[in-house]
Amino acid sequence: MQNQVITITDKHRAAAKLIFDRIIQEQTPKYIVTVTGEVGTGKSTVSYLLAKQLKEHGIRAKIMDLDNYYKIPPMERKEWRQKHGLQHIGPDEYDWNRIYHNIEDFKQSKVATMPLVDLMTDYTDTLTTDFSGVDLLIIKGLYSIKCKESKLKVFIELTYKEALEQDIFETTEATDDFRIQVMQHEQLVVQKLKKEANFFIDFNTSNEIFHL
Repeated sequence: MQNQVITITDKHRAAAKLIFDRIIQEQTPKYIVTVTGEVGTGKSTVSYLLAKQLKEHGIRAKIMDLDNYYKIPPMERKEWRQKHGLQHIGPDEYDWNRIYHNIEDFKQSKVATMPLVDLMTDYTDTLTTDFSGVDLLIIKGLYSIKCKESKLKVFIELTYKEALEQDIFETTEATDDFRIQVMQHEQLVVQKLKKEANFFIDFNTSNEIFHL
């Protein structure tokens, strides 16, 4: 998403380095990594730092943020969810056809048009990307682990409640009572997807301690 703010700590750097080391061992052409975790658990920060490390080693990576691929636009999403109920919140909110279309663009090194949500306007803009020089795709999002094309499925263990306690929680939506209900429901959905991961990042509640 455009105009998104991230907070970088040593644990994020350590996590990105662990993922980087795994990728280097098994990377194949047009490699795809997914980064999954609850809201506010560091997916964006870890993805950014991973892409940066890869670039420093001559591997050009593109971050694909699945927050850009919701079927319902940002300004309409809360009302839609309130009308249809929490049970409709989950992976089916993503436009998977468009996601897989852009993944295929990456695999075939095509020039692609991708959605890009501007957090200042809440409008969904269009981004043009040339995948011809992109070696690796990092797909991040609550439900990115559902992507069948992923070779490395990373799950960040920190929960949104722990993120709130650490005062590092950031959200693109106002945190009112309904938003809390949404996050609690998302937590249940994301935790059910955990079994599909093959690489785990476990953040201790201390910002200075990281373990896998």
